[in-house]
Amino acid sequence: MKRIALLGMPNTGKSTFFNRITGASARVGNWPGVTVDLMGAKVLIGAEMVEIVDLPGIYDMHGFSDDEQVVRHFLENNAVDLVLIILNSCQLDRQLSLALQLKQLHLPALLLLNMADEAKRFGVTVDANKMAAKLDMPVLMLSAKYGEGYMQAFDQISQALRQSQTVQPERMREVLAADVEIEHAMEQLLKESVRIPPQLSDNLTARLDRIMLHPWLGLPIFFGVMYLLFQAIFLLGAPLQAGVAWTLDGLRHMALEPVLAYAPEMLRGVLLDGVYTGVSTVAAFVPIIILFFLFMAVVEDTGYLSRAAFLMDALMARMGLDGRSFVMMLMGFGCNVPALMGTRVMRSRALRLLTMLVIPLSLCSARLQVFIFITAALFSPKAAPLVLFSLYLFSFGTAFLTAMLFKGKYASQEPFVLELPPYRFPTLRQMVLRGWHEVRHFLNRASKFIIAGVVLVWFLTHFPTGVAPASAQTWAGAIGQFMAPVLDPLGINTQLAIALIFGFVAKEIVIGSLAVIYGLESTALTQHLAHQIDWVQAYSFMLFTLVYTPCLSTIATLRSESGKLSFTVFAVSWSLGLAWLLSFIFYQSARALGY
Repeated sequence: MKRIALLGMPNTGKSTFFNRITGASARVGNWPGVTVDLMGAKVLIGAEMVEIVDLPGIYDMHGFSDDEQVVRHFLENNAVDLVLIILNSCQLDRQLSLALQLKQLHLPALLLLNMADEAKRFGVTVDANKMAAKLDMPVLMLSAKYGEGYMQAFDQISQALRQSQTVQPERMREVLAADVEIEHAMEQLLKESVRIPPQLSDNLTARLDRIMLHPWLGLPIFFGVMYLLFQAIFLLGAPLQAGVAWTLDGLRHMALEPVLAYAPEMLRGVLLDGVYTGVSTVAAFVPIIILFFLFMAVVEDTGYLSRAAFLMDALMARMGLDGRSFVMMLMGFGCNVPALMGTRVMRSRALRLLTMLVIPLSLCSARLQVFIFITAALFSPKAAPLVLFSLYLFSFGTAFLTAMLFKGKYASQEPFVLELPPYRFPTLRQMVLRGWHEVRHFLNRASKFIIAGVVLVWFLTHFPTGVAPASAQTWAGAIGQFMAPVLDPLGINTQLAIALIFGFVAKEIVIGSLAVIYGLESTALTQHLAHQIDWVQAYSFMLFTLVYTPCLSTIATLRSESGKLSFTVFAVSWSLGLAWLLSFIFYQSARALGY
């Protein structure tokens, strides 16, 4: 009786094909040289009875995972007349390597490209004849799910069996000799130098995971942890922020003003009211940013973020994303740029693009500075953490909405594989280094963007000469009046509009811009802002800042990582439109309710 081995990568529909072709005749059996049971069945193909064996799904014939070893051991110990290779038609760019490896083994093979229905729907076209000529093996398109292409597959399998010669296991042992030597050497090395207990005794991880990964309690616990993190940031960061602001204010009055007392008026204005006022207002928030990243370092390095990805995977899958996308979004809370670059771990281009579309909606550390400043000015100490937490929820909500709307455009079938590390608490050195890294990143951005930005804002708010600074008659006032028809329905006034424009370059400039526009810093600026706008305008402004166009660095990374200018333009346009719509709905609804 001739034997057919069924091979393919995981999640390619191999089992569906096996079940359809064998019907109810499949059975579990033992095979020479294989330590696990495999599914097999005897079916009539053409005029003869054939035995079909369903081998485990593998990514690499020369890998050393358990499943890959099972496949090699089967071929080394059992004669085979034909190998049926099942691949996903939509992912041939990542799966053809397996067919090429099997070709190098000189096994009689037939390539079946499954999920032809999905390939057609996604616009993927395959020239099966040209591929067959290049591979020197028959290639057929089919849909195991709907049973399409089965008659042609049966005919081709029958024809291939008549023409094929049985490959004896001795020949396969010679071909795979190098892999066998590596496998034996690895086993010997492990046996002599490594002792692994039957069950790893990490009781703490097991006990914690029973709670943290609970199907009902896992997600509420995660969001509770994040809320407590924000509470701790405000509780510990507020006095530190006040101390830095007091120090910088004293430095201005006791040192800088006397030194620049006799400098030309314009130079004194640029240096004090422009550069120092803008940069010192932003610098006052550095302690809170450091605390944020210290706490996030603890959450990440303990292994809890991996658990969050696991918990969110089922929900993310409904939106066309996966757990890795959620991790990238969490990375985006620090900075969107490395999060975008982190999508390189995803092999599916569609999944990468959809993830890159939602990452800029993450509440990054630069936006966090703006929100901490606004919430401190307009909201009570009890309400501020709740307001900030609600903005994080809005960040998730806009990302999920975007994914739901565009998952059809960027559809992916890539499987999600995640290893959960044991819980580890980071060392003090790790946390300090993480905080220093973020401070250095802030200082680099300050030298590149913030100083240039606040100087430009100073000139726009002080020219032409002879008019009141930051008035409607200045260049900045003219820009604000030009933007008024678009931003007035959102409750965003002229001064806030100017800050938003400069926030396009870097969100850190927003606070510095407000300091220059109003000619105030630190506590004086927050008190003045509280008299200029109410909480509804403030929240509408923060909603718009949360969603509208990312900074120039993020846009440049979007362009380089996607490789498409059209995608970058689409991503920026979508975020701008969504920001306006959300702020409009919130502001108009709040006013209609009498707030």
